[in-house]
Amino acid sequence: MTLKPARTNDAALAAFIAKKAEIDAMLARLQALSANHFGTDPEQVNWGHVGSLEYQANLLQQISDLAFGEGEHAA
Repeated sequence: MTLKPARTNDAALAAFIAKKAEIDAMLARLQALSANHFGTDPEQVNWGHVGSLEYQANLLQQISDLAFGEGEHAA
């Protein structure tokens, strides 16, 4: 009788950690951009800037809802 080798999740864990690092880097860049008013001079803000930021906030809300099981992703 031949035993199958035990399966490990090493490859999945490595891929997960790599993807987490990508997300952490994106979050750090977004945090820095936010601290700099998203690259916009506060004295020059116009409604186009507001619309762009609203769009970005909507995308982040979708991600947040998925991550926390809220909004349309609520159980």
